[in-house]
Amino acid sequence: MNQIIREQNLESGQRFQLVRGDITREQVDAIVNAANAYLQHGGGVAGAIVLKGGSQIQVESDDWVRKHGLVKPESPAYTSGGSLPCRYVIHAVGPVWGEGDEDHHLRAAITGALKLGDRLELTSISFPAISTGVFGFPIERAARINLIEFQDYFRKYSASSLKVVRLTLIDRAALEVFLRIWDTEFGSTGNKKLTDFNQD
Repeated sequence: MNQIIREQNLESGQRFQLVRGDITREQVDAIVNAANAYLQHGGGVAGAIVLKGGSQIQVESDDWVRKHGLVKPESPAYTSGGSLPCRYVIHAVGPVWGEGDEDHHLRAAITGALKLGDRLELTSISFPAISTGVFGFPIERAARINLIEFQDYFRKYSASSLKVVRLTLIDRAALEVFLRIWDTEFGSTGNKKLTDFNQD
């Protein structure tokens, strides 16, 4: 069973949660898939989503690419959730470490998924740690970007339909890093503003 281990009430009214568990079990409106630009869901989070959600997700993904072309970080795709407990899967393409301008592309992937959630009028969404698997993005750097990007988004779009945003991590090592950054930035209890992320 997935477990909320940290929760923060943002000033904009959203609840932001850090969850230990399997993103394919999340009972939210949409989960975010850490996808590649071709939407070929072979391994990692993407492979698990198709394994649990069924081949329909891959079929819909292939159809999306035929109609719209390769997926860009700022413009994620979406499919149904298949047999998953969520309504939609939002397929966000994060950067491969070493390709250049990785921080910008990770922020674009996160923001793009949130904007799509708003366009779909969702109230809850769950993210993995985009790009930190085979794409090689340093986990600590990714954690800081995620925490800041969520807060910045809802500061800009306080009327967002999204009310619950989750980071759901199954890997213990990744979870420990996110938890440490969370407690440094937010504090383990109470509300605390994020410090600015050094993008150098």
